[in-house]
Amino acid sequence: QVQLVESGGGLVQPGGSLRLSCAASGFSLDNSHIGWFRQAPGKEREAVSCFSRSDGSTYYADSVKGRFTISRDNAKNTIYLQMNSLKPEDTAVYYCYAVVVTTLGYEYNYWGQGTRVTVSS
Repeated sequence: QVQLVESGGGLVQPGGSLRLSCAASGFSLDNSHIGWFRQAPGKEREAVSCFSRSDGSTYYADSVKGRFTISRDNAKNTIYLQMNSLKPEDTAVYYCYAVVVTTLGYEYNYWGQGTRVTVSS
């Protein structure tokens, strides 16, 4: 029943902005560690930004600090990634990722299908 559905990707010029959305279903954001990864052509998938399940703190990769902002809407069970001042090196498929913890303490990993971001002039 768990699903993560990303949207908001597209083609933008350097310096432009995009906002990505990840709509989660089948679990509550309060019971998960959730955030964004990305994978550029020929590179390994890397963490971009995420929320901590334990204390609500946020993480940002050094490459996006000051430009990207993660946020959440608990009522909509959705997280967002506001991306400003985009650079060509931000070009990648962006994935929503969640670790869901059950009441028994089991952890399950889930990935969205990805949304493509292309930054080019």
